Order: sequence, then structure tokens, then C-alpha cells
Amino acid sequence: MRITILQGAFFPIPPILGGAVEKMWYSLGKAFAAKGHKVFHISRQLGELPEFEEQNGVQHIRVKGYDTPKSGLVLKLRDFLYTRKALHILPKNSDILVSNTFWAPILLPDDLKRVCFVDVQRMPKGQMKYYNATARLRANSTPVADAIRNELPESKHAKVVMIPNPLPFVPLEGVDILKKKKVILYTGRVHPEKGLDLLIKAFKQTDQSYHLQIVGPWEISAGGGGDAYINYLRQLASNYPVDFVGPVFNTEALNSYYKEASIFVYPSVAEQGETFGLAPLEAMAWGCVPVVSNLSCFQDFIQQNQNGLIFDHRSPDAVQQLAYAISQLQVNAEWRTNLSQQALTVRHTHSISRIADLFLDDFEQIIQQTS
Repeated sequence: MRITILQGAFFPIPPILGGAVEKMWYSLGKAFAAKGHKVFHISRQLGELPEFEEQNGVQHIRVKGYDTPKSGLVLKLRDFLYTRKALHILPKNSDILVSNTFWAPILLPDDLKRVCFVDVQRMPKGQMKYYNATARLRANSTPVADAIRNELPESKHAKVVMIPNPLPFVPLEGVDILKKKKVILYTGRVHPEKGLDLLIKAFKQTDQSYHLQIVGPWEISAGGGGDAYINYLRQLASNYPVDFVGPVFNTEALNSYYKEASIFVYPSVAEQGETFGLAPLEAMAWGCVPVVSNLSCFQDFIQQNQNGLIFDHRSPDAVQQLAYAISQLQVNAEWRTNLSQQALTVRHTHSISRIADLFLDDFEQIIQQTS
């Protein structure tokens, strides 16, 4: 197959500035190429990254993009301008075109719409009706798939498929759970919608022999909450063992945090913004026990008291619930170890190779339907 992956306007490939979607498709592109397919990857030009190059069998083509703006309207405009430029350099005769931009499924010529595989990584906001002519609308979780169908007539529901996100790396070493440190970890954007105030307030009620590490960017340009928010969190955490590490975009460096931590907390309160939860999945692959909020997207791969814990972030006593979950894991080492061992199974269920095969099977179906 000739597979073209069209990335968005704001993060480059390789994912040197992070970005869960970019990490995912960077890994999948390499996996497709390793399985014998011709892969083209279009992404944002940045710094010294060349306009054209081949890496791991993938042909990279880069287009001038933009930093992420604070305004949603400006973001859509920049995405439009980037997409128009990208469409002029699309490789010819693609069997499948994976779209990660808002505008591509609308602006593509009809022949490419017929093979366009729209990657829907966020809750749709009314735009699905404009994507009717595309081949597939792929959701990364069950709630996203349901939301897509809700925007479409029943006759178009067959276009919707749910394929989970894979781990963006292949863990090549084992995990010695008994050598885990007394570390509670959060990784991701440092933004109010991530519920980090809940986490800090809950942590202050738990065993202080543990250390809380918060890893991720807080700058607005990187999707964070800005200086005012990080200063609020620092004040909230003052005099407690809380370390604000900052952004860590390198995969190996980030994995080193997962390897050491015993407990991973992802207390997101983003009812519409959270659609999968790559960070908890990454943590589970290194034996961290996940504690997550009660958003339905997490329940595709986290089962209460089986491979992780779920607390009700909507409850008036959300802080107390989260503190109790953390405390129980701190004091019960045997239970924590059992949950950790079950968490490790995502190394198989969400491996890059296995998820790549799910995508390739669906690509084949699209080609058969359009031939």
C-alpha cells in the first residue's frame, strides 16, 4: 500500500516538541514501513529539520507551520492555511490518506476524499457532517465513536470505526516492580483541565514519605495554563515534597520517570477534551498503577480494582476520594504489586505492531470498497 499521513500544523515529526497524536503516528508510520508499505509523512517544518528526508523507511515531507495560538479561531485559520499548503505537495496515487487536520477532509479533491481516513482524536464539535464523503472516521475510544455517530445519519454509521491508540514506544526491557520508588507521578500538560489542583490537595493528605513529580509544560504555547496557573500550583504545594519538573519530550527520558514511579495519577476534569489518555497507558507499560478520574475514555483500558483505580472527580468529595485511593496504594504493597502486574499487559494489548495491524486491516477494507 501507498500510505500518506498528513499531520497537523503545530507539532513537528519526529515529535521533538511532544504531542500525543504526533508520537502515535510517528510510531505507526515506522511500523507500516517495517511491514512492507510505502509511507509518506507530511508534517510541520521546524528549525533545522530538512524539507525532505527518509527515516526508517518513511519519506518525510515538511511544510511551514505555526506555534499553537491561544485563540481557537486563530488556530482554525492557521490550520486552514497549513492544510492548503500541504495539499499542494501530497504524493500522487495514495491508496490511503490519513488526515490529522480539521480542514483536509473538506478541502481534499473528490478522488482523495474516497480514500481519506479521518483520525478523530477529540470529541467532535459538529464538523462530522462535513466529512461525509470520506472513507472512514476513526475514533480512538468508545465515547468518541459514540459522539461521532451522534453527529451523523444512521446510514453513515458504518463509516465509524474504533481503533485504540498504541503505545508510542516498544518497551525493550522488563520492569522490576519491587524496585519501584516512593514516587507518585503525573505527566502531561500542566493546565487547569487536568485537575492538578485536586492532585496536590489530595497528595497533602497522604503519606509524605512519597514524593510527587509533575512532569509537563505549563507555557501557553505548549498547551499549558501559563505562568499564573503554575504559580498557583506552586503556592498550593509549598512546603510539601512536590517537584515541578517541566516539559520532558524525549521518549527515553520520559520513560525513566515511569520506570521509577509506583503510582501514576491522571486526575483530568476535561469532560469533552479528554478522549483517550495516552499518558496513563504509557505509565501502565512501565508498571505504574494508574489512578484516573471517572472519564469514560479511560475505561476502555482501565478496570477498577483490576489494573488501576478510578475516582469520581465530579463528586463534592473528589479530593478525599483521590487521597483515599493514593493512601490505599501506599500502605498495601501486595495489592499495589498485583495491580502493577496487571497494568503491564498493555505492553501486548496496545503494542505498536498489534495496533498497526488493526489499522492496516481497515485500510485494506477501504481499498477493496473503493476499487
